[in-house]
Amino acid sequence: MAAELKYMSGFDNEFATEDPRCPGALPEGQNNPQKCAYGLYAEQLSGSAFTAMRHENKRTWLYRIRPSVIHKPFKKIDNGLLTHDWDTVEPNPNQLRWNPFDFPKKKQDFVEGLATICGAGDPKARSGIAIYIYTCNKPMENKCLYNSDGDFLIVPQEGTLFITTEMGKMNVAPNEICVIQRGIRFSIDVKGNSRGYVLEVFSDHFVLPSLGPIGANGLANPRDFLSPVAWYEDREVREYTVISKYHGHLFSATQGHSPFDVAAWHGNYAPYKYDLSKFMVINCVAFDHADPSIFTVLTCPSLKPGVATADFVIFPPRWSVQENTFRPPYYHRNCMSEFMGLIYGNYEAKEDGFKPGGGSLHSMMTPHGPDYDCFEKASNAELGPQKIAEGTMAFMFESSFSMAVTEWANNTKVDSNYFQCWQPLKKHFNPKDSAKDDKEKKK
Repeated sequence: MAAELKYMSGFDNEFATEDPRCPGALPEGQNNPQKCAYGLYAEQLSGSAFTAMRHENKRTWLYRIRPSVIHKPFKKIDNGLLTHDWDTVEPNPNQLRWNPFDFPKKKQDFVEGLATICGAGDPKARSGIAIYIYTCNKPMENKCLYNSDGDFLIVPQEGTLFITTEMGKMNVAPNEICVIQRGIRFSIDVKGNSRGYVLEVFSDHFVLPSLGPIGANGLANPRDFLSPVAWYEDREVREYTVISKYHGHLFSATQGHSPFDVAAWHGNYAPYKYDLSKFMVINCVAFDHADPSIFTVLTCPSLKPGVATADFVIFPPRWSVQENTFRPPYYHRNCMSEFMGLIYGNYEAKEDGFKPGGGSLHSMMTPHGPDYDCFEKASNAELGPQKIAEGTMAFMFESSFSMAVTEWANNTKVDSNYFQCWQPLKKHFNPKDSAKDDKEKKK
């Protein structure tokens, strides 16, 4: 019988939790007693160097039925559509858009359904990112995955993910996200067709962005991030498969028991989920259009202050009230790479063509912005208070890396007519008519 699903709240907290079936499983006053309660084994999972500064140090102590070292040797298995080979495809600076990715026609689980869209860098050097789409329709039965290369930020678009981790269980539905950090073993169950997006960072972990002049409150509040409580299963099986993602390849090993046998744990290195509807939007209230950084939920910093390896940014429902302002996103060229996805609804800058379950990529310095219809509509609209993005949740993976698109992504669900959405933009230039004159006429 499945355990009741429970969570602990607070981003980056030091948690201590034990399965109620094993009261006292957590040792008091030390991490590694000579003999653990209930005959458990103590095992530490480190997410940072031992000598990392205290506020950056990530580790969790697990008290488990068997240590995770009990498995047979790893052997390389088929990678499917997962790849970090960025050099076999010719570079493409064009604006790219993908129609919704198809659900699988045959049975496949989360690992089998991972397909790399784009990325950059090298997990061996702990530098870079990768972006995936996943499509699946069956559970990872007697199978788990752990990622030696980086952290996964998972964004479901269709179908709830029922995730079992070494630290406990999480249900993650569309309009929620979860992060499963490097090394944590997990298995995903689904009910029917499921689809979503994954951002992987090779270098460091996701943190909340600094608030700066915003002050103490705003954006994503730490208490709204939820981590699972301890839950274990003492289950022996003939063959349980453990998959390791290592150097961009998949390897599998077998063992005779479930890896989810942790009766208690304490630490600050644990998976977590977040409900995007809880995001406190900061927005313009006078004029102009603020940079999308004000919508950052999580960031993975680089070594250069203020520059992100990757940001996770959302565009939630909000009020638009700016005066004398072109309110949609402005036309721009950027020193960052921008991959956008749509969970549901219609993105306000491109209401046609950009669909839930699809995506777009605007590479470094490639120009982009509102399509023709959006520009004409917004340029001539009455500028009263307006609720925008109602019934919509779009997001962006933004990175300082210049990303390469995989061969599969270049030949799958690509909208070859994407460039057409800007072609009708007209020349409105008239040297005899200024914006100032137009204001005078309106008076």
